[in-house]
Amino acid sequence: MRKLLIIFFLIVFQQVNAQQKWNLQSCVEYAMKNNYNVSQSEVQAKINALSYKQSKLSQIPSATFGTNSAFNSGSNQDPTTFSRVTENYISAGMQLQSSAEIFNFFSKKYTIASNHWELMANLANVSKIKNDIALSTANAYLQVLLSLQQVKITEIQIQQTQSQLNTTNKMVEAGTLPPLNSTQLEAQLANDSSNYISAKGNASQTILSLKALMNIDASVLFEIEEPSVDSIPLELIADLQPEYVYEQALKNQPQQLSDEYKLKAAQKMKLASKASMYPTVSAFGNLSSSYLYFTPKPIYNKILNGYQSTGLIATDGNGVVYDVQSPDFINGDISTYYKSKSFSAQFSDNLRKSIGISISVPLFNGSNAKTMYEKSKLNVQSIEIQKAQNNQKLKQDIYQAYDAAVVALQKYNASNKSVEANTKAYDYAVKRFNIGALSTFDLISTQNNLLRAKLDNTLNHFDYVFKMKVLEFYKGAGLKL
Repeated sequence: MRKLLIIFFLIVFQQVNAQQKWNLQSCVEYAMKNNYNVSQSEVQAKINALSYKQSKLSQIPSATFGTNSAFNSGSNQDPTTFSRVTENYISAGMQLQSSAEIFNFFSKKYTIASNHWELMANLANVSKIKNDIALSTANAYLQVLLSLQQVKITEIQIQQTQSQLNTTNKMVEAGTLPPLNSTQLEAQLANDSSNYISAKGNASQTILSLKALMNIDASVLFEIEEPSVDSIPLELIADLQPEYVYEQALKNQPQQLSDEYKLKAAQKMKLASKASMYPTVSAFGNLSSSYLYFTPKPIYNKILNGYQSTGLIATDGNGVVYDVQSPDFINGDISTYYKSKSFSAQFSDNLRKSIGISISVPLFNGSNAKTMYEKSKLNVQSIEIQKAQNNQKLKQDIYQAYDAAVVALQKYNASNKSVEANTKAYDYAVKRFNIGALSTFDLISTQNNLLRAKLDNTLNHFDYVFKMKVLEFYKGAGLKL
C-alpha cells in the first residue's frame, strides 16, 4: 500500500511539473526550500533562538515547590510526649522556595546580549547558505540555457547541410557536379548529426545537474523557460567598479554581516566573563509547613492507688528522717481521646517563613573564571582576524570577478565580429559553390568555421552574462534573468 501511495504521488508530481516551466526564480526558491544545508542551518538558528529566549527568562526570579509524605512504623518518637514508643503515624511536609539575583555586575545582561548577537549571526549564516545556493542555481540554470542554445545551433547546422546536400544532389544528377561533392556533404551531415547528438547529451547532463542541485528526483519531468540571452538585464560594467562593489558588499553580504555579529557576541561574552569574577548579590525566600497524623490515643481518668517509696529520704531539719513517697495512679475510665489536629490547623501552627539576602564571592575555583575571561579575550582576537581574512578574500573575489567580466566582455565583442565575418564568408562561399567556383571541401570548411564561431559566441555571451551577474550579486542587486 505504501509503495502504491509513493508511486501515486510521484506520478502526480510529474504531471504537475510537466505542466509548468521552471524559471530562475522558481528554481532558486525550490532549491532553498529543499536543500539539506539550508534546512540544517535553519534548525541551528532555531536552537540559538531558544538559547536567547532562555537567557532572557533567566532574569525572572526562580521558584520551586516541593512536597513529601511518609509512613513511619516501629520505634518512633511520640509527637506528644517526645518519648520513644512503638507506634505508626503518617507525616507530610511542603515547601515553597524562591530566589532572584539582585546584582551580578551585569554578567547576565552581557550574556543575554551575547546570545542575541549569536542568534543574529546564525540568521545571517542562513542567508549566506541561501545566497550560495541561489548563485549555484543561477549558474546551473545558465548552463542549461547555454546547452539548449548549442542544441539549436547544431540543429540549424544540420538543416543548412541538408539543404546544401539536396541542391548538390540535383546538380550531380544533372551532371553539373561530380558525385564526390555529394559524398563530402553526406560526410559533413553525419558529422553535424554527431555534434547535434553530443549537444543533446550535454543538455541532458546540465538539466540533471540542475535537478540534483534543487534536490529533484532525476526521473521527474523537468522543463525550463528559455529567455533570450539578449533579454537578460545587465548593469553597465562602468557602474560596477570593484572598489564600489566591495563597499556595498561589506554592507549586504551575509558572510560579512555574520562576522560582524559574531564579533559583537564575542565582545559581550568577554564582558560577561569578566563580570563573573565579581560578587553576586541574591535575595531568597522560603515558606514551609508540615502535617502529622497518628491513631487517636485514649486519655484515662487517674485513680489514686496509694503511695510508693521512691527510695529517697528527707529530713525536716530537726533530725527527723522521712521516707519520700510518690502517689501511685492507675487508669480508670476513658475520659477522652488525644487526636491529631486538622490539616489546616497544623498547616497554620507549623508554618515557617524566612527571607534574606546572600552574597556569593568567588574566592578560589581553580582560576576557572580568570581562565574563561582570558579565553574570551583570545576568542575576540580570533574572530577579528577571521573577519579581516574574510573581508580580504571578498575584496580579492570582487576584483577577480571584475577582471573576469572585463575579459568576458572583450571576448564576447570579439566573437560577435568573428560571427559577422564568418557569416559573410559563408554566404559568399555558398554563392561561389552554387556556380561551381568553390569546392565542396572549401564550402564545408567555411561552414564549420561559422559553426565554431556561433558556438564560441554563444559560450562567450553566457559567460559574460554570468560574470556580470556575479558582480551584481556582490553589489547586493540579487539575481534577475
